[in-house]
Amino acid sequence: MKEDQSGRAVYWGTGRRKKSVARVRLVPGQGELTVNGRPGNEYFQFNPNYLATTKAPLETLGLENDYDILVNIHGGGLTGQSESVRLGVARALCELDPDNRKPLKTEGYLTRDPRSKERKKYGLRKARKAPQYSKR
Repeated sequence: MKEDQSGRAVYWGTGRRKKSVARVRLVPGQGELTVNGRPGNEYFQFNPNYLATTKAPLETLGLENDYDILVNIHGGGLTGQSESVRLGVARALCELDPDNRKPLKTEGYLTRDPRSKERKKYGLRKARKAPQYSKR
């Protein structure tokens, strides 16, 4: 925990998924989501799935209207970014109170998803797609 200029407690968490990295700050507030200086609704294109994913750890603990989420994020697409924000929020909540760890762990919010894009192999068009076979 650190304090910002106004003396409010700030809790940090870093989340990653595929190529996206989210640096998340939890600040006491009214439950607003701000991503890269833009409102979260606008950034995630008003998609209810992305917005629900980002706020899921707070809803698990019943704190959705107690903390503002401030996020700096880069890389990846919207799905990877929303899931990286979820991991960052969960980690920040563990920093806030160690007792939060157990319910978040049972929901799977503290587990980093290790899946990422498989590398392209030589002689192939993509990771596994081969050129068309010609018998003659």
